[in-house]
Amino acid sequence: MLELRNIDKAYAGGRQVLTSLSYLLQPGEYVAIMGESGVGKSTLLNLIAGLDSPDRGEILINGTAISSLSDNAATRLRRKEFGFVFQAFHILPHLTLRQNVALPLLLNDAAVKHAEERAERMLGAVGLPGRAGDFPRQLSGGELQRVAIARALVHRPALILADEPTGNLDPDTAHEILMLIRQEIKENGASGILVTHSHAAAATADRTLLLTKEGLSPAAQRIK
Repeated sequence: MLELRNIDKAYAGGRQVLTSLSYLLQPGEYVAIMGESGVGKSTLLNLIAGLDSPDRGEILINGTAISSLSDNAATRLRRKEFGFVFQAFHILPHLTLRQNVALPLLLNDAAVKHAEERAERMLGAVGLPGRAGDFPRQLSGGELQRVAIARALVHRPALILADEPTGNLDPDTAHEILMLIRQEIKENGASGILVTHSHAAAATADRTLLLTKEGLSPAAQRIK
């Protein structure tokens, strides 16, 4: 599904953050990535998502290097195959929750009725039933985070990328949301990468990888 080949990346100031990093994520695999602050976890997700480019190396999706795609083709790939949950929610303030969550489906040319019905189901799944007509300004930070998660899952993406997806949620709600992400991955045959500082969150993945300056290495992790 996803292959990283000898990825190098330095910050703007010149500090090397990723060096010769390689990894193969299999279809259906759900991994958590942990590591110290500043080690490059969010940078790695941005590279995989195509929001930034590596200084060296290749990122391949289903055998195709992202760098070989035109801008339009890369955008189509992200819209169809990826689901993003980043620390900045990127919820559009002028759209209702229904419209925000339906957006990935509409961008992939789904029928409006289907997209909105699926969006309402996903809002219910993340604990926001009956809120589809509300606007983002009416929600708390934790509720906005749940909207972002619903939007990431609504189009049943092949690859889910989640950066601290439950940071603003209480422990019980966080666990429910993490199990929903896991359920969506397993039911749809998708793959997923969860970046987190939380051992409890990491425990919901199949296994945990530790990111250090030496690269990715397995960490002791109970497989559910």
